Amino acid sequence: MVIGVSPDSVKRQAKFKQKEGLPFILLADEDHQIAELYQVWQQKKLFGKTYWGNERSTCLINPQGRIARVFPKVKPKEHSRRVLEALAELA
Repeated sequence: MVIGVSPDSVKRQAKFKQKEGLPFILLADEDHQIAELYQVWQQKKLFGKTYWGNERSTCLINPQGRIARVFPKVKPKEHSRRVLEALAELA
């Protein structure tokens, strides 16, 4: 099962899901509780300005509910291949 989590509102996520044709659940974490729990709500810098936001990451969670693998600082172009390889290793 795949679940996407972001600080965006439910309404904004619904638009994004429809626009991108995503086949999985998107969870709205507007108060950042999940992001803080997984330690991905972090200070970031862009053009000399500091702000808070999610570090784009993927966590593989095993059937026992434990984190089996973490992919921090996701790079979209290579990411799906790396996740599929990790899933094959865990199987």
